Amino acid sequence: MSWKKLLQDNKVHRHRTGRQELNEIRRLVARDLTDAAIPALSEDRRFATAYNAALQTAKMAIACAGYRIASVPGHHRLTFEGAKLALGKPAEHLADYFDACRRKRNEIDYTGAAIATTTEADELLLHAKAFLNLVEGWISSTHPALKA
Repeated sequence: MSWKKLLQDNKVHRHRTGRQELNEIRRLVARDLTDAAIPALSEDRRFATAYNAALQTAKMAIACAGYRIASVPGHHRLTFEGAKLALGKPAEHLADYFDACRRKRNEIDYTGAAIATTTEADELLLHAKAFLNLVEGWISSTHPALKA
């Protein structure tokens, strides 16, 4: 997959981001990471909330790379693929992990309850935090005007 192919297929659009847009996304990510750590929430909700933090973090990387994922079927999967394109090798393992979590998050939000375990929710939260650190480091080094 490449940006060129995604553009041709109308799965992404060119996009110019700015500090204000990224700061709005950063606020969403911070909120979701905080909420996902609340032990009183169900494991399902903690899992889904940590997943959203990772999704929004991927969106930051894509925006900095000059793109926005189109509102098409499979846009969550495309978001993690786009993060791999933007960030390269360092993001591959985490993006693949989040894509696997996407399927579980779909099950949680659309078909059932008591799907995620405490261990899965805790693990996803740790990976979402690590991903945020990776993306913020990448932004600082490749797009210093947009750093937090």
